[in-house]
Amino acid sequence: MLVVLFFASGAMLLWPTIAKLIGGSKEVGTLEATRLMNGGNALVLDIRDNGEFNNGRIPKSKNIPLAEITKRMDEIAKFKDKPVIVTCGTNARAAAASRALKANGFTDVYALRGGFGAWQQASLPVEK
Repeated sequence: MLVVLFFASGAMLLWPTIAKLIGGSKEVGTLEATRLMNGGNALVLDIRDNGEFNNGRIPKSKNIPLAEITKRMDEIAKFKDKPVIVTCGTNARAAAASRALKANGFTDVYALRGGFGAWQQASLPVEK
């Protein structure tokens, strides 16, 4: 019983690392994200629900909730060969969106480390 408990707890500790590897996206911090945005060619894709998005968002970000992302790929198709920074509240849902983007031909996908919460914590600009 203790051996099973040991392996189960070890697997739970490794799960975040495994999820990142499966997710197919690289993570960027707020500094690297602002560099990509200021270069003028990156899309910030906010996958939070509309209510969360309307309460505050990264300037010039595009909102497509995670539940609708596969249906609305045509809205962002012009960014397939450009950097796409995926963000949500805490970065918990970004891996799923990154997998969907990669499956639809997006080549340069990043997840914002810490999500919108990290953006706010870094005192970066927020639109309402």
